[in-house]
Order: sequence, then structure tokens, then C-alpha cells
Amino acid sequence: MKLLKFILKRILQTIPLLILVSIISFFIIRLSPVDPLAELRLNPSISQETLQKEKIRLGLDKPIIVQYGLWAKSFVKGDLGVTSSGEKVSQKLAERIPNTLLLTFVVIFMTWSVGIPLGILGAVYNKSSYDRLLTILSSIGMAIPSFFFAILLLIFAVKTGLFPVGGLTSYNFSDLSFIGKVLDISKHLVLPVTVLFTLSLAGLQRQMRANMLDVLDSDYIKFARAKGLCEGKIIFKHALRNAINPMITLLGFEFAGLLSGAALTEYVFQYPGLGRLILEAVMKSDINLVMASLMIGSIMLVLGNLLADILLIITDPRVRG
Repeated sequence: MKLLKFILKRILQTIPLLILVSIISFFIIRLSPVDPLAELRLNPSISQETLQKEKIRLGLDKPIIVQYGLWAKSFVKGDLGVTSSGEKVSQKLAERIPNTLLLTFVVIFMTWSVGIPLGILGAVYNKSSYDRLLTILSSIGMAIPSFFFAILLLIFAVKTGLFPVGGLTSYNFSDLSFIGKVLDISKHLVLPVTVLFTLSLAGLQRQMRANMLDVLDSDYIKFARAKGLCEGKIIFKHALRNAINPMITLLGFEFAGLLSGAALTEYVFQYPGLGRLILEAVMKSDINLVMASLMIGSIMLVLGNLLADILLIITDPRVRG
């Protein structure tokens, strides 16, 4: 029951945050000199009726406060308007969100599967040649700009032809078997996942190492060793449990960082994700798409942090209070 109350409390706390994000985003965009319907008017395939509906929906002839109220009401109802190309914004988002979530979850799974064990080994073998090698590699990983690394991999893929560049599937995707489809998607994920995995792994491994070193130096670990407990039991049963809690807290920030950092990577590899969609919408001044994408991105970030909070209270009941 306490767990349910905690989760409900966290959900309620996110509502004012999302409202504040929507207000800031809306007013920054509306106060810019860009006409929200400029791109729509330039598209000859969009009828005057559609333009009029958008004008009424956005309340462009009303004060900006009223415009925000009308936009928020439409957003809650799921009416996100149309893009500059005449497509429904909701349809574009429905196509891109699963792709970004797929990329993000694959990177997080791989990063944690590799980073946590490496961090533990680095702490256990502190100041050894192995630990120094890991420190050098992680420093290099943290120093490489994601955009630069992505371009290097793009050039490598183009020159060698080992990996497909652009999109998430091949042209004959619908003709492939189930296993063939999985393999095809996996090949398209290799390059963007490699970029994000390399950059995320460095920070995660260093943080886990620091946590483990701090715990292994604590009094209760020294007492456990004095009692003659097995070193493996000390590390994996006693030390790891306390060292992993701060990492779970970082999970929400890592999710947020991947969503924002994936934008440039998606753009370089022409990956059909939400980050690339936002960049393209900004460059085309597609106001409806920009606002909807920003809000959906914010909701995904909040949900990521909420998930981290839930996992933390499951592993450490003291957080519930």
C-alpha cells in the first residue's frame, strides 16, 4: 500500500512539471517572429479549410494566454494539428516514438550489462594494470564528441559497406521472414547503438567503480572480512547491494540523456527517431510538430525518472519514508 501511495505521489508531482515545461516551450515559440501557419500556407496541397481549422484551433487572433489555453486543451484531447506537409502530427509521432524507445532501451540494456561488471572489476582490482587500462579507455570514451564519432562510423560504413546506413529497415523488409526482420533491424541498429553505447558506458563504468570503492572502504565491509566471510559473498551480497542504489537513481538521468543525445546521432545516420524529427521540425519551422515533439519528449523523460524512482524503492525500502 505504501508503495502504491509513493507511486501515485510521484505521478501527481510530475503534472505541475509538465505544465511548466509546456508553458515555457509554448511562450518561447510563440514569441518568436515565426508565423505558426507560414509553412502550411506554402504547401499547395493543404486546403484553405485546413488552414482555417488550424487558425481556429490555435486561436491566432486571440491573446497569447488564450492561445496557450486552446493549445493545451487540444493537446489533452489528442488533437495535435497537422504538419507542414499536411500529415497529422499524432501519426508522425506514433511512427517515431517506438523507434526512439527501441534505440534507447537497447543502449541502456547493453550499457548496464557491460558497465556494471566492469565497474565492479575496476573497484575490486583497484590500482592494478587492468584498472588503469579501464580508466584510460573510459576517459577516451567520455572525451569523444558523439557527433564526431557518428560521422567517423558513417564514413566507415559507407566505405566498407558492412552495415546499412539510413532508416531502420531495408527496402525488402516486408518480404523477409520473422528472423530475417529481426536481423535486418539489428543490422540497422549497430551504428547508432555503437555511438550511444560507447559514450554512455564510460560514465556508467566510472560511477559504478567509484560507488564500489566507497562501499568496500566502509566499516561494515572491513568487519565482514575480519569475520572471515568469503570475498565473493562480501562483494556480491553486501557491497554490491549498497553500491547499486545510486546507480538506479542515475537510470532516469541516463534515459533523459540518451533521448536528448540521440538527436544528433539519429540525424547523422538518418535514423527515424523522435530526436531527428524534432531537429527537422525546427529547421522547417513546423510549429505544431515542434511543440508536440517537445511535450512527448518531456513526458518520456518524466516517465524514465519515475521508473528509476520505482526501481529504487523496490531495492531500497528506506526511500519510501
